[in-house]
Amino acid sequence: MRVALFGLGYVGAVTATCLASSGHRVVGVDTDADKVAELNAGRSPVVEPGLDELVSAARSRALLAATTSAEEALREADVSLVCVGTPSGPGGSTDLSQVRRVSEEIGRAIAGQSRPHTVVVRSTVPPGTVGSVVTPLLQSTSGRGPETGLHVAMCPEFLREGTSVRDFFDPPFLVVGGTAAAISVVRELFAFLGCGVHETRLSAAESVKYACNAFHALKVSFTNEIARLYRMLEVDSRDVMEVFVQDRQLNISPAYLRPGFAFGGSCLPKDVRSLLHLARMNNVGLPVLEGALASNDMLVRDVAQRVLERIDEDGGTNRRVALLGLSFKHLTDDLRESPNVALAEILIGKGLDVAIHDPVVNMARLSGANLRYVRARLPHLQRVLHDDAASALAGARVAIVSAADDGVIDALRDADPPMVLDLHGRLGAAVEDLTGYQGVGW
Repeated sequence: MRVALFGLGYVGAVTATCLASSGHRVVGVDTDADKVAELNAGRSPVVEPGLDELVSAARSRALLAATTSAEEALREADVSLVCVGTPSGPGGSTDLSQVRRVSEEIGRAIAGQSRPHTVVVRSTVPPGTVGSVVTPLLQSTSGRGPETGLHVAMCPEFLREGTSVRDFFDPPFLVVGGTAAAISVVRELFAFLGCGVHETRLSAAESVKYACNAFHALKVSFTNEIARLYRMLEVDSRDVMEVFVQDRQLNISPAYLRPGFAFGGSCLPKDVRSLLHLARMNNVGLPVLEGALASNDMLVRDVAQRVLERIDEDGGTNRRVALLGLSFKHLTDDLRESPNVALAEILIGKGLDVAIHDPVVNMARLSGANLRYVRARLPHLQRVLHDDAASALAGARVAIVSAADDGVIDALRDADPPMVLDLHGRLGAAVEDLTGYQGVGW
């Protein structure tokens, strides 16, 4: 099929590349000319394991291209995929400005066409958005509707940064809502996956992703609350949860039930806020989800307080702290709503000398919303960011570790700082045997 895909962020870049790798002809569209240039040069515009190789192979087969022009991408397209960002707005509302803009662009571009066209929304949007926002905009700008071959569907993605290529090709299921004609097109587009397909109403398809992310956020907060309590009781919560997750009948999945640091990124925080906003607008109380966000924030403050107390114990003469890992998740460079960024803000604000190293984060490669976020939260990041872990650890009183690559572990063993605070949980015996080692929740 001929596909126009809008938005070359993490979801869009992975979706475009994997569809092209499966034989579809895909043209990605983004307002960021640097992302377009990267993809056309055969490189992934985002850091994601395995994606560079797939981009290069798809480009060599002439199945993948990118442009800043919606009209160019839609000249021969059968399908449009909307994968643009839906960040948090005021009060936790969802900012749909990019979805609206792209809907209008698609409508204008297909206005003079006579062949059928299906628009599939992959972006996470509040229930009712496709029916009350996307479809009316498409119809008003194109002058078309189902009777003239314009069909609309919702098909949410279930990709985790750091493992999104694997997740794309091995999803738990495919959820699609829309007209029968739109669902048929989506089935054909993703036929190579071979997974179960759940056909449902538009609003239900929109809601599934929120339900999933809310539960994922809840699992992280639940596990870390258990870990905070058990640490005080001298119980290793990792042992507890290792047994807990063996119950596949009731406890469902071990994916998020690992004691560690707070959740972050571009999905869980904003989607929980969005649900809470919708609840407030409809006078519905959701105290558990409110508690998930509060517990998540509490964990960041708790780690900051432990570091400050350790600095003060020594008279505060050495205030250097090494933060090893800045992105919200290992093996990705996504800094949006990263708890590590929030932690760095607190520590720098308290007057500590914070040195940061992340084996994946490269300031020269950051772009779009990712770059804007870190510039707003850590405007002096370039000054405190170190190219290697040993440099960041030099003279540090405290090392806070969420990155687990070999370079970081080797540097920790060599430096052996007085306090090593493990936010990861799986750094191995070489680190856990260090004299100053502590776990965030064990």
